[in-house]
Amino acid sequence: MSEMPSRRLFLHQALVASGVVMLPAATPLAARTHDPLLIDNVTQLYSIRVARVIQPVSLDEVIGALKGWPGQVSVGGGRYSMGGQVALPSSLHLDLRELKRLVWLRVPEQQVRVQAGMRWRDLQDLIDPQDLAVKTMQSYANFTVGGAVSVNAHGRYVGNGPVAHSVRALQLVLADGQVVETSRKQNSELFKAAIGGYGAVGVITEVELDLVPNTRIERQVEAVPLADYPRWFRQQVQADPQAVLHNADLIPPRFDEPVAVIWRRTDKALTVTDRLTARDQLYGLEKNMIFAMTELPGGTALRKGVVQPLRMRSGEVVWRNHEASLDVAELAPRTRAMSTYVLQEYFIPATQMVPFAKAMAALLIEHEVNALNVSIRHSPADEVSLLPWAKGEVFSFVLFYKQRVHERAQKAVGPWTRALIDLALQHGGRYYLPYQLHATQAQFDKAYPEAQALKALKRKVDPQGRLSNALWAKYLA
Repeated sequence: MSEMPSRRLFLHQALVASGVVMLPAATPLAARTHDPLLIDNVTQLYSIRVARVIQPVSLDEVIGALKGWPGQVSVGGGRYSMGGQVALPSSLHLDLRELKRLVWLRVPEQQVRVQAGMRWRDLQDLIDPQDLAVKTMQSYANFTVGGAVSVNAHGRYVGNGPVAHSVRALQLVLADGQVVETSRKQNSELFKAAIGGYGAVGVITEVELDLVPNTRIERQVEAVPLADYPRWFRQQVQADPQAVLHNADLIPPRFDEPVAVIWRRTDKALTVTDRLTARDQLYGLEKNMIFAMTELPGGTALRKGVVQPLRMRSGEVVWRNHEASLDVAELAPRTRAMSTYVLQEYFIPATQMVPFAKAMAALLIEHEVNALNVSIRHSPADEVSLLPWAKGEVFSFVLFYKQRVHERAQKAVGPWTRALIDLALQHGGRYYLPYQLHATQAQFDKAYPEAQALKALKRKVDPQGRLSNALWAKYLA
């Protein structure tokens, strides 16, 4: 039997047929004038100028930086948060991306400990030869491990919930330079506050994680009526012990026809033999497709004729690590001179999933949001973090949209974002904190009443408020 064509080959063939590959090839955008004190994020919106940047490579250097700097300190990793969560004006910025050493790997116990600046992709390089995989992470592997813990990230993993559930222990450095080992049993209050705490109580310098076996998984796709989706999910995904990854996509123009993708464990032959996604690809086809869908007159036809058939393809068999090592570069725009791609996310109680989806769709249509898609995931209740985004069982709605970069456009996003936050709150849900800071103080307080407990703990361990960023300067001050 011949090997199944890859999704990229299918995309190439479809784009040739549609004429989209006649667009100029996507090339890397020339970097803006380098300013080492300007802390950017992936969107290049809301950059923040700091007073000094240090890239520590050891625990001692982190301690020395905290003890030697008299003012406020901000902490960053991969810089994928989008609203200044890693920086504060005039602060000392600790860029932890060089703090990336493997501390230890225990293969029989399926456990690993790494420095916080290691990226998931680098960890995968270390554990894949041992037939091990990350238990829970984002859909893309570019993020740092410490950054993922700091925002309490999640992915498409069935039944796993947030990354908090796979974290065994954390090493923290407090604002005064004190080193503290934390876990569910040791200094548990700090452990819970650090996970999803966005650097409020300490600098995460080491992370200890549970791992799982690397297995073959098969991609299966099914269109599901929106009204039936919660019931279908419980029967076909949640109740299936072989289901590993799952998400469902809602696409424009109506956002009302979920296309569910399930990756199930299988013993079938691989259709893609690479164990990990290749690094440093240019993703010109993907960039051209997204550009065409969001900018060209035939964008709607392109979605229907190319994207929809691609999304409906089943039968691909890959290693779990291959699907987990995707590169976020495939989502990058051809250029950020005029526009960029941005995320928002909302966590909705399972019982409110359908009414929220309908109301969200109406709001996006009303405000003419240039959305590429809304990805639906699922999570059980967060049983660990002090500031949980999943207070109970939730479906998450990840909105991926295009936004112009000029100031007027940035301001225009605020009203409809606040309307979406209100909508989530009305349905008993919450919004995710790593994105643009459009929420009002009242919205933040209603979504995260546990922040008062975080604030109280911060007063105990950081009474001068030295550890901060734009997020906490706005909502926790």
